[in-house]
Amino acid sequence: MEQFKTYALMTALTLLFIWFGGMIAGQTGMIIAFIAGMGMNFYAYFYSHEHVLKHYHAIPVDRHSATGLYDIMDRLTHKANLPMPQLYVIPEKQPNAFATGRDYEHAVVAVTEGLLDLLTEEEVEAVIAHELSHIKHYDMLVGTITASIAGAIAMLANFGMFFGGSSDNERPNPIVMIALMFIMPMAATIVQMTVSRSREFMADEGAAKMTGHPEWLASALMKLDNYARDMVMHDADPQTAHMFIINPFTGKDFSMKQLFSTHPSTEQRVKRLKTLKW
Repeated sequence: MEQFKTYALMTALTLLFIWFGGMIAGQTGMIIAFIAGMGMNFYAYFYSHEHVLKHYHAIPVDRHSATGLYDIMDRLTHKANLPMPQLYVIPEKQPNAFATGRDYEHAVVAVTEGLLDLLTEEEVEAVIAHELSHIKHYDMLVGTITASIAGAIAMLANFGMFFGGSSDNERPNPIVMIALMFIMPMAATIVQMTVSRSREFMADEGAAKMTGHPEWLASALMKLDNYARDMVMHDADPQTAHMFIINPFTGKDFSMKQLFSTHPSTEQRVKRLKTLKW
C-alpha cells in the first residue's frame, strides 16, 4: 500500500507539472514538461541517493568499522521486518542523520560523526528507528520527487515570462498566466513542505513504536536541535534539507521560517512524542 501511495503521488505531481507546462506554452509546453518530468522522475528514482551521498562525502561502514552502529541497525531491522540498509557516516560536526534510496533493497541510512559523538546509545537507536520508519513508508523517494517537481515548477514559471503558446488559441489569458507564474511555485513548495512535515510526524511515531521508548527520540531531538542552532552543516543544500531528521539550516534566521520549513518545530514533535505510550 505504501509503495502504491508513493507512485500515485509521483504520478499526480508529474501531471500537475505537465498541466502547468500546457498553461505556459500550450501543447508544446505540455510535451516539454512531460519529457522533463519523466527524465526527473527517472533520475530521482535511480540515482538521487548516489548524488546526495557524494554531495555530503558520506563514507560506507560495515560491522567491522562501526560495530555498535551496525548492531543497533541489525536489531531494529529485525523488529521492522526490513532488509539491512547500507550504512554511511558523514564527516560532519553537526549532529544529524538521513535516509535515502528508492526501495527497501536499495535503502541507505547515513549519520554524522557529530551525532555519534553527542547521543547516548539509546538516543542513537531512536534516531536510527526514525530513519528506518522513513524507509518503511518510502518517505525518502517521496521527498525526492516532491522536491524535484517543486523546483521544476519554479523553473518553468521563470521560463513562462519568455514563452507563450504556439498560437493565440493556445495562449492562456495573460492575467491568468501571470497569476499562475506566482501561485504555482508557491503552491508546489507548500505541498512539498506539507508532505515533509506530515511524514516527519509519522516517522517519529514509527520510531517510538519500534523502540518502545518515545522519550529516547524526544531527548535526541532536543539535543540535535540545540546543536543545530549553533552550527550550520558544511555543504548543506536547501534541496536536500527535507531529508534530515533535523533541518540542517536550523541555525539560520530565515524570515517566515516556520511557514516554509521542511520540518515541524522540534517543540511540536517532542510534545507529540510525550503523548505516546507503548
